Amino acid sequence: MDLKEKLNEFNIEISDNQLEKFDKYMRLLLEWNEKINLTSIVEPDEVKIKHFLDSLTVLKYIHDDDKVIDIGTGAGFPGIPLKIMKPDAKITLLDSLNKRINFLNIVIEELGLKNIETIHGRAEEFARNKMYREKYDVAVSRAVANLSTLTEYMLPFVKVGGKCICMKGANVKEEVDKAKNAIQELGGKIEKIDNFYLSNNDNERNIIIIKKIKETKSKYPRKAGMPSKEPL
Repeated sequence: MDLKEKLNEFNIEISDNQLEKFDKYMRLLLEWNEKINLTSIVEPDEVKIKHFLDSLTVLKYIHDDDKVIDIGTGAGFPGIPLKIMKPDAKITLLDSLNKRINFLNIVIEELGLKNIETIHGRAEEFARNKMYREKYDVAVSRAVANLSTLTEYMLPFVKVGGKCICMKGANVKEEVDKAKNAIQELGGKIEKIDNFYLSNNDNERNIIIIKKIKETKSKYPRKAGMPSKEPL
């Protein structure tokens, strides 16, 4: 599968240099996946569609010089693909598993990426740290938790006027309905939901854009574990 052609279908232009970085990223991902569990998707064409293309579907919502935090980044999705395509964006990759962070640091070094940092820790703790709280233009997260829980992780990181980009699979209506009170309580407002398919009526995706319209109350996020155990 030609990644360049596939990206063209989504009106995304990519240079040969960027394509080389994606090739190197895939080699590292598959090599390291044999040592530590990073992904269940190991077929190269599937990696290109379900990881690389999927990550880049949010590219249009990010400005060149945005400060972005990717919460629960895992093997670096969507943060590293976004960094490859938006070299001037400042990107923070946050994950609670140190072995993933070690892998990401190797990817960053091998790909020669600049203005990108990794943090080993939990969102609930770092969102209370003054260095990170309400400091980002964009928080992005892919398939991490239900929307009520996820927005409690994400919205405290975002400055007023910024946005959360929540990347979801199919059937989000009920999840969105349940999360409306939580989003309002945390200072956000749903701006739009973008529904599409990654390939030929397969792999349905929903991108939920939440605008931060007021500061998040200081009591949020609650202590580690609470947002998932008792969603707002």
